[in-house]
Amino acid sequence: MSQQFNDDEYEKICYICRRPESKAGKMVKMPGNICVCADCMQRTFDAINQSDFSNMINGADVNAYFGKSPESNNAAHKENTSNGREALKAEEEKEEDKKESGQNQKPFGGIPNISFLNLNDIAGSRQRIKRKNSKKDKSQPAIDINKIPAPHKIKEQLDEYIIGQEHAKKVMSVAVYNHYKRIAAGDSGDIEIEKSNMLMIGPTGCGKTYLVKTLAKLLDVPLAIADATSLTEAGYIGDDIESVVTKLLAAADNDADKAETGIIFIDEIDKLAKKRNTTSRDVSGESVQQGLLKLLEGSEVEVPVGANSKNAMVPLATINTKNILFICGGAFPDLENIVKERLNKQASIGFIADLKDKYDNEPDILSKVEVEDIKNFGMIPEFIGRLPVIFTLQGLTTEMMAQVLKEPKNAILKQYKKLLEMDEVELIFNDDAIDAIAKKAVEKKTGARALRSIIEEFMLDIMFEIPKDDNIGRVIITKEYVEKTGGPIIEMRTVKPMHHIEAGSETPMIETAATAEK
Repeated sequence: MSQQFNDDEYEKICYICRRPESKAGKMVKMPGNICVCADCMQRTFDAINQSDFSNMINGADVNAYFGKSPESNNAAHKENTSNGREALKAEEEKEEDKKESGQNQKPFGGIPNISFLNLNDIAGSRQRIKRKNSKKDKSQPAIDINKIPAPHKIKEQLDEYIIGQEHAKKVMSVAVYNHYKRIAAGDSGDIEIEKSNMLMIGPTGCGKTYLVKTLAKLLDVPLAIADATSLTEAGYIGDDIESVVTKLLAAADNDADKAETGIIFIDEIDKLAKKRNTTSRDVSGESVQQGLLKLLEGSEVEVPVGANSKNAMVPLATINTKNILFICGGAFPDLENIVKERLNKQASIGFIADLKDKYDNEPDILSKVEVEDIKNFGMIPEFIGRLPVIFTLQGLTTEMMAQVLKEPKNAILKQYKKLLEMDEVELIFNDDAIDAIAKKAVEKKTGARALRSIIEEFMLDIMFEIPKDDNIGRVIITKEYVEKTGGPIIEMRTVKPMHHIEAGSETPMIETAATAEK
C-alpha cells in the first residue's frame, strides 16, 4: 500500500531532487503520492520539448513491433470469410491472455524499449520529515523552565540507578540544568548564554554510558549514542561526521524541532587523538576532531533522513545544533602517566623535592587531570575549548562493586532473584559471597562489566538444575561456592506446588550443584 501523507505534520519531498517543500517551494502532487517541485517539473518539460521522436520509428517498424503485416491489418477482409473470423477471434483471445499475464504491454505509446516506472510500487518506502512549526512564536521558549527539575532532584534520581561517582553526578546535574535553562531563555534578553558541552574521563566499566542513558531517560529527551571509532573524514569510507545528528533525528521520530533539544553522546572520543609518529593520512583522528568543531559550537547542517550518506535517494533535513547538548566520553588509556609526569616535574626541584614514585599507587590520579594533559594526549586545543565542563569518574573499588551488585534499582542480583521467582524459588546471596564476587571483579580490571560474567559462570549449574526439581524452595549462594571450594545451600520446600503435580508422577530426585561438588 502506498503511504499516505498528513500535510499538517509532514513536509512534501520532491521525488526527483529530494528537497523538502520548505526549500524547493510549492509542490505539484501527482497520482501515487508523488510530489515534484516546480524546478524539476520545468526541467522535465524542457527535456521533452528538446527531444525529437519523429525519426525514431516508421510505419513498417510499428507494424513489425506489433507482429502484423500490412495485409493482416485488413480486418474487413478477414470478416468476409468464416475462417478469417475464427482467426481474428483467436488473435483477440491471445492478446487478452497476454494482457492478463503482463506480457506484450505497449510502453510509451507503443515505442519499443521505452517504458515508465510504476511509481506506485515504490511510493510507500520513502522517508518523511515532520514539518517545522512555522506558526510558532519565535519569542516563545522551546522548553518550559518550570518543567526542568532542579539539580538536586536530578541527582537524587541518578542515585537510584548509579552507585558512587558523586562528583560526576553533581557536575552533570548542574550542567544539564543550566543547558536547558539556556534553551528556555531563548534569544530574549541582552546576555547570550554559552553551551555547556561536557567531557567525561573515566576507566572502562565505571558507568559513563549508563550515566548518560539514565540522564536522558529521566529528562525524557531524545538521545543518540554514537561511536567515534566509526567516524572518518568526509570522502572516505565510514560514517560522516553529520551521522551523529542523523541518529538523533531518528531518535526524535524525524521531528526536527524535538531533535534540536536532544542530547548526543559520543563515546570512545579518545580514539580521535592525533596519531604520533605516523606518515599516513589520519582520516579518523585529528581531521574528525576538526569536523566536529562546527557541531559542538552550533551550526545548521543538512543531514540525510534514514541513511548515513547524503548520496542516498533520501530527503535532507536541516538541523540547528545550537541547542543540542554534546557529551563526549572516553577511557583515555595511559592518561594517568601523562598526569604523573607533569606532577613529578612540578615536585622534583629544590630541597623539598618528592620521590618520583609518590603518585604511582594513587588510585584517583585522574582527578588531577588538566587541559594541558588532554592536549598532550592528542586532542587539539580547539576541540577541548568547546567542551568547557571536564570531569572524571572514579574506578570502581571493592566496596563500590558490592554496592553495584545489590543496591541499584536494576541491580544484577535483583535480576537473578526475579528469574528464580518465576520458578517459585527464593535466591539469597550471603554477604561473604557478595564480597568475594566484588574482589574477583576488581581483579579483572574491566569495571562493572566483570560482575555479569562472574555471576553467569557460577549460576549456570543452578539455572540449569532448578527447573528439574519442583521440591527446591530456596538456594543460598555462599562464599565457598563463588571461590569454587564448596557448593550452595539448597533447601527443599515442605509442600510441593499444586500446579506442578501431575497425575501418577513421582517426585524426581536430581543431583544438585551442592552434591555434585561433594
